[in-house]
Amino acid sequence: MQSRVALTMGDPNGIGPEIALKALAALTPEERNRVVVYGPLQVLQFTAHSLGLEYLLTGLAHTPAGELPISSFQPGKVNAHAGFSAVHSASAAIQDCRDGLVIAVVAGPHHETAIAQAGITFSGYPSLVASVCELAANEVFLMLVGGGLRIVHVTLHESVEQALSRLSSPLVISATLAGVRACDRLGVINPRIGLFGINPHASEGTLFGPHDKACTVPAAQTLRDKGLNVSDPQGADVLLADHQIRPHDFYVAMFHDQGHIPIKLLAPQGATALSIGADVLLATTGHGSAMDIAGQGIARPDALLRSLRLVMGTHAA
Repeated sequence: MQSRVALTMGDPNGIGPEIALKALAALTPEERNRVVVYGPLQVLQFTAHSLGLEYLLTGLAHTPAGELPISSFQPGKVNAHAGFSAVHSASAAIQDCRDGLVIAVVAGPHHETAIAQAGITFSGYPSLVASVCELAANEVFLMLVGGGLRIVHVTLHESVEQALSRLSSPLVISATLAGVRACDRLGVINPRIGLFGINPHASEGTLFGPHDKACTVPAAQTLRDKGLNVSDPQGADVLLADHQIRPHDFYVAMFHDQGHIPIKLLAPQGATALSIGADVLLATTGHGSAMDIAGQGIARPDALLRSLRLVMGTHAA
């Protein structure tokens, strides 16, 4: 039997249930047989009926997780029970992946306000993967994939000031090595790696500050000493502008916007976000739960479908 992939519905009041079913409908029957859906059964049934996709439920593997009171199922509404559901269903899938029941997790989009209302400390799926896998938060990183690019983020959802205070050569090295392992799982061996600088022009020596000399430059040398093909740190604009001529297999961004802006420009609503660094590989969409269109039947499953095929090995990274 082929190895299975977990698919969670994310926030049940967002577009997650809709795009999960639409993505399943776009798969071949053989591909669907490799998917196990995690989330509230009543939400899955209601959404399938509203979309005319009840046939998908016949023979569909389903794991009940993140059940919520039926009164809290209100598409388009931010609700603490829905936030809890998203985290609980993803946690169950991550644990099953740790236990070898599935080979990877594809998580539907969550809503951070709903999760906060549930009283859960949460800063994105990478932090949840770290928590369930009993790792430190700085051992799991985000890699965005889309528009022909793969970009690993050393820091993520924090102020630039806080991110700058945390940046260090060991952290850059850890993020890069996590990217190498993720690429290996995606079939990219001995990747060419582009390292973004911290300051514009990677500080022009120390003209724009000491940060790159103290952090990214020694990190690049240490990585090369390990036998990796890593560029000297350069400005993100320079490396990305040169991508068509001298492409890299993945890039390492120091800050959230360095990596998010090019991916979202080139792959609007179509990017995959991978949580990397743990034994569990989790993929999700590069977009949110879109509460403004939830329950209307108009959400597109492109990013979720791409994420499924990426971890199933049927779509090029």
